[in-house]
Order: sequence, then structure tokens, then C-alpha cells
Amino acid sequence: MKKILKDKLSDKLVNAFLKNKIISAIPKRFTKKLTNADKFRKLCESKITEPVIGYKAGGTGIPLLKKLKEKEPFYASVYKRNLLKSGKRVKINKSTLGIELEVCYLIKKSFFSFKGLITSKNITKFITHMAPCIEVVGYRQKKRGITSFGDLSSDFGGNVKFFIGRKKKYKKINIGNLLSNISNKKVKQNVFGNTNTVYINPLNSLRFVLNKVKKDKVNLGKNFYVFTGSTVGVVPILGKGLYTGKIDKLGSVKAIIS
Repeated sequence: MKKILKDKLSDKLVNAFLKNKIISAIPKRFTKKLTNADKFRKLCESKITEPVIGYKAGGTGIPLLKKLKEKEPFYASVYKRNLLKSGKRVKINKSTLGIELEVCYLIKKSFFSFKGLITSKNITKFITHMAPCIEVVGYRQKKRGITSFGDLSSDFGGNVKFFIGRKKKYKKINIGNLLSNISNKKVKQNVFGNTNTVYINPLNSLRFVLNKVKKDKVNLGKNFYVFTGSTVGVVPILGKGLYTGKIDKLGSVKAIIS
């Protein structure tokens, strides 16, 4: 009986994802625990045939990890339909949680044929480019706030849209201590952050995601993106208009909220 209900609920959430709709909240027994939520997410993703362009890390903020008593973040697939160029527009709704500013990496497809564990020493050989990006975070369900990582993970990682700034060829920099800022001049909103809030640092977050992907035996057969988590937390969207994100030494990225 539970399996039948789980399939029906996953069908509804997939339909909401594909048609940009909002549905009633999924029962908590499927989302409260991260292990159950992760299984539900994978069931939903298995029903989508559209191309995956990468993966996102979620719940990478150390304070949030401690608050929700989680040992590690989670990851989810990112679909091509949700990837936009810097400066494009996205329409939000009441289930939108906020906006984030992140570091993303472009990873070589050779990663999929590598047999060993990804470590801090060998990870850089798989990176081709890096860039600043903005993620708009929200649900496809009628609920607000974050009570567990399972809330986000089960709903396609909470990913609404990603905006990527100009990519730069990868080079070693102190990625664990870069100042960041996201702002909307129209509503006088200005939030500062640092890359050191991202699960120690964005490279460590990247390592986490790559090892999870390897453990799940996923193979896209092409280069792909990894979005490593917010440097400014989940910033509430106080008004519509242009949001500009800047990360020191990486550059800027823009998103229009309507």
C-alpha cells in the first residue's frame, strides 16, 4: 500500500516539476528523514527523461547542519531546463524560499571512468572551469520554510533555477576565503558572505558530491556542472528586480526576479 502511495506522490511531484505547478505537501513520513527523502528524490528523478547537466550540493552551511542535527549535506540532479545564463528572468511564487550565491565547477567526463575515491589531492585534475552562480531555491509544494534536509532533498533538491556567470579556466586560489555579496539596489537589499561557510570550502563540497555520484554509479558520459552551496545562506527575496551576485576573484552573476 505504501509503495502504491509513494508512486502516486512521485508522479504528482514529477508532473509539478515538468509543468511548473504547485501541489499539496508530500506527507512527512516520506520527507522528514534524509535517507527516505533521498530515496523519494531518486524515484522522482528516475521518471524524468530530460537531460541532466550536473548536480547540486544542498545543506552545506555548517550552522544549518548543526541546527538540523545532520552529519553531512545532500545532493540532487540539476536538469538542463533549470539552467539559465546570467541576466535571464525567473518568476517566483509563494513556495520560493530565497536566493543563493554559489561557486560552481565544470567537471571532465573522465571523472566517470576514474575508479578510486575523490580526495583533496586528486580532485583538481577533473576540474576544467569555475564560475559564480545564483540559485533560486523553492518547493513545488505548498509549504514554506526548512524543517529538515529531507524537505529540500525530496523536492528535487529545492532547485528552481540556476544562473551561471562567466566561466574561468580553473586555477588554484584560496577558495576557502573569498568574500561574496548579493544585492538588489531597487529594494536596498545587500547581503555579504564568504566561501568559508560552504561545508568548510567549495572544493570540499565538490568532493562530497563527486563521491556521492560515484557511489550511486551514475554516468552522464559528458562534462557536467557541480553547484557547491551558498556562500551567503538562503537570502529572502524582499522584492522583484535585478539581483547581482559577486564572488571575489571569480566575478559576477545576475538574475532578474519577477
